[in-house]
Amino acid sequence: MDPADAGERLDRLAARRLDLPRNQIQRLIRDGRITVNGQPAKPSQLLTAGDALACRPEAPREDRVTPEEGDLDLLHEDAEIVVLAKPAGLTVHPGAGRPHGTLAHRLLARYPEMAGVGGPGRPGIVHRLDRDTSGVMVLARSAAAYARLSRDFAERQVGKRYLALTYGLPQPAAGTITAPIGRHPTRRQEMTVRAGGRPAVTGYETLASGAGAGGIALLRLDLKTGRTHQIRVHLKSLGHPLVGDPVYGEARWKALPRPLQPILRDFPRPALHARRLTLRHPGSGEVMTFEAPIPDDFRQLWETVTGKPLPAGA
Repeated sequence: MDPADAGERLDRLAARRLDLPRNQIQRLIRDGRITVNGQPAKPSQLLTAGDALACRPEAPREDRVTPEEGDLDLLHEDAEIVVLAKPAGLTVHPGAGRPHGTLAHRLLARYPEMAGVGGPGRPGIVHRLDRDTSGVMVLARSAAAYARLSRDFAERQVGKRYLALTYGLPQPAAGTITAPIGRHPTRRQEMTVRAGGRPAVTGYETLASGAGAGGIALLRLDLKTGRTHQIRVHLKSLGHPLVGDPVYGEARWKALPRPLQPILRDFPRPALHARRLTLRHPGSGEVMTFEAPIPDDFRQLWETVTGKPLPAGA
């Protein structure tokens, strides 16, 4: 267990790590399927540094997700993992209001063996991207691969690099944002930087800027932690929210030249792309890096607003 998680309730930590509803986690704990140091525990148990958590998954229920045909933009596949480029607009797994048409449904159509890998409704899904975030994802094809990748993500052994278009030009042009993130005290669907939040660290570097004074910037971001909405919240706290972010983005387009305002106002999603993922292959141990091509809408927004191409090597 990460020392930073000491003092956390077992059910809260397990829900976050396994990406499952807390009531489901509490049932797994009561059923003895989640243990601490090999012993049964209570959902409210406070964890200490060095505790070993283990989860014995429920018997797989393949009827939770029905295979559905759909495109998969594959970057790599072998007997242990699948790496793909998720398009913006595709939800990763079923949830409230989204029972069909997710990446999970498409995965089962091509990889039926994933039905018993990972949590119910999340076949092979080790990590996730928000529905409107594009970019690279890795999926597990076996229980062993799932366990190893889950451990590496939890222990921050996976390199995650993003590209973002933000309002304004960060000063300094490169740095590290270290600010705890927690649930907003009144707007419960939002996260915010707040005292008592969970540690969160984001490295950033400005690659280019355009659209005149106070325009937009192309940032490269490296996530050192993986909190909910981390990039979006950290950039807002820096004073440079994402273009197109309906929750954290503000109406900064109003300050730019009039011809650019409708282009920025109408961009339909947060301008965020998971560009690169570096990981250890769960079978061979080889360090591998995968990149998802920059999507057309992201590239076109930059070129239209700034009048220049994205820099080489972005």
